[in-house]
Amino acid sequence: MSDQPSHSHGPIVETHRAAAAHDDPHAQTHGAHDAHHGGIGLYIAVFVALCFLTACSFFTTSRYWPWHDQPHVGWAFMMAVSCTKAMLVILFFMHILWEANWKFVLTIPAALMSIFLLLMLVPDVGMRGRWASEERQFHMATPKPAAHASAQHESLPAEKH
Repeated sequence: MSDQPSHSHGPIVETHRAAAAHDDPHAQTHGAHDAHHGGIGLYIAVFVALCFLTACSFFTTSRYWPWHDQPHVGWAFMMAVSCTKAMLVILFFMHILWEANWKFVLTIPAALMSIFLLLMLVPDVGMRGRWASEERQFHMATPKPAAHASAQHESLPAEKH
C-alpha cells in the first residue's frame, strides 16, 4: 500500500506558536498565562448561574409567584434577570472581563449613544398621534376601551381543565 505508517493522515505541520515554544522560554509559560482566566471550573460555574437565572425567569410564570396581580413586578424581575444573564455571557464567554482597558473606549460611547437615542425616541413614539392630520387620525388604530374589553372577556365561555 504505502510506506507511511497507518496513523499518519497527512503532513505534520507545526504551527508558529508551537515552533516558537521550543525556542522561546516566554512562550512556554503561555499556558500558565491562560490559567488566570479561571479555567473550566469558572465557566461551569457561570453556566450553572445562567441555568439558575433561567429557572428564576420561569418562576415568574408559576403559581408560586407571589405577584400575579402585579405584572409589572414580573416584567421588571425578568428584565433584571435578562440583563444579569447578558452581563455574565459578555464578561465570561466573550472574555471581556480579561480584556485591556481599551474596552471602555468602545463600550462607554456606545452606551451613551444608546441612552441618548432612547431619551430622544421614546417621547417621539409616545406622542406620535397628537400632531397627526385629520385624515391620518381617521385611519389610525384606536385601542378598545377597558370597560368594553373586560365585559367581552366575561362573556366568553369558561374553559374546563
